[in-house]
Amino acid sequence: MSVVLFLVATIVGYVLYSLIQSMKRPKNFPPGPDFIPWMGNTIQLRKEARASGGQHLVFEKWSKKYNSDILGIKLGSEYVVVALSFPLVHEVHISEVFDGRPDNFFLRLRTMGTRKGITCTDGQLWQEHRSFAMRQMRHVGYGRTEMEQYIEKEADSLLTYIDELHGEPTWPGSFLAPSVLNVLWTLTAGKGIGRSDKRLQKLLQLLNRRSKVFDICGGVLSQMPWLRYFAPNWTGYNLICQMNQEMHAFFLEAINEHRASITKENAESDLIYAYIREMNEHSDEAENSTFSETQLTMTILDFFIAGSQTTSNTTDLALMMLALHRDVQKRVYDEITDNLEKHKIPVNLCNREYFPYTSAFIMEVQRYFHITPVTGPRRALRNTTLGGYNVPKDTTVLIGLRVVHMDKAHWGDPEVFRPERFLDADGKVFRDEYFMPFGQGRRRCLGDALARACLFSFLTKIVHRFRIELCEEALPSVVLQPGITLTPKPYKVRFVNRQ
Repeated sequence: MSVVLFLVATIVGYVLYSLIQSMKRPKNFPPGPDFIPWMGNTIQLRKEARASGGQHLVFEKWSKKYNSDILGIKLGSEYVVVALSFPLVHEVHISEVFDGRPDNFFLRLRTMGTRKGITCTDGQLWQEHRSFAMRQMRHVGYGRTEMEQYIEKEADSLLTYIDELHGEPTWPGSFLAPSVLNVLWTLTAGKGIGRSDKRLQKLLQLLNRRSKVFDICGGVLSQMPWLRYFAPNWTGYNLICQMNQEMHAFFLEAINEHRASITKENAESDLIYAYIREMNEHSDEAENSTFSETQLTMTILDFFIAGSQTTSNTTDLALMMLALHRDVQKRVYDEITDNLEKHKIPVNLCNREYFPYTSAFIMEVQRYFHITPVTGPRRALRNTTLGGYNVPKDTTVLIGLRVVHMDKAHWGDPEVFRPERFLDADGKVFRDEYFMPFGQGRRRCLGDALARACLFSFLTKIVHRFRIELCEEALPSVVLQPGITLTPKPYKVRFVNRQ
């Protein structure tokens, strides 16, 4: 009997100890709500996010409640710190100690159960493959004239598609994403994807569903992965598995085609060929090499995610704002026609300095909507401090970009859409240090060059050819839908040919 009592006492003692530890805040941890036993703030955050319209708004509310621009919370068993001011955001961006990525169930599930690719890795693997991938992408034209030529070609194809709508009401978000992905896939695989390709349409549908089901913290799959056994659809587990299978099959088909056709002449003509060449060169040391088919697949996935949805969504929002602000649309159009017709200056990235108002408009769209209001997640590589508070090793760190882009003390009237804020007294564009839609430092977004080029080229060509008009039956809203990224609610406009 004494043995049974001892065992019961031990179990009860362990449970009590575990309960107390799960509620305990680390020493000098940033302020925030109390931790609920074993759950931390998971349920509270999800509940308030649904009521408020997104996690970012909850973080901002808690920031005011606790009178702190840095928050300390707990999601499941993970400590999380949220930076919510320009100085703190800048420090997280540029400090090497915050270059890590969390190693949790959701991030591994995103990369098919591995810790591969570029976006969700850190350390030597991240450094080696980010450097290799970006070097090879630049070699085939990423961020250079070749990429601009791909984009110009795709922009012309986009104009043809819009022309065939014959002014019928349409939602731009329904046709923009394939244009961005076509450019990206040309750089990656050496050829585009047909707009009518059913595989592409399915992948885009999965990416859209993914962006709405999850949040920057990974949702409940990150904090309570065991729930997938009881609610695989509700948690998004089945969606991620389906997306992984579809993506893997799509990428593997292209990889196998490249394997069968690789030669010395084409070994560096696109990213897939370059990876296969590298794998072949290290075949004798395969056990020690980090170049593998899985790594290649995850790298392609990272570029897909980094360069597709955010760019097409921003373009969608830019077209929406042009329809809502006819005076802005007229200024953009007048600037384009003035340069083209009077000064014979072609509309391309090389001449972007001649289109300051158009550039300022694009920047204001990115600032005003901040479709990635919270970025990251980062991981503290060692015990450190931020804003005078302790950040324990392996703490997840989130970056509040929306707070920076809507800082009233800096912008004056951040809630007003005003492209002129990015123009100096001489009418030239200037870079404001508080403007950081692609992040900063070594973890800066992989797709920034593609995004900037697509936004400028697509918008200028569309505005020059078409007048964008609202449709009363489906008016747009500036309130976006929450998710991993914020997305516009479907609306409709008419593209009226100016010619």
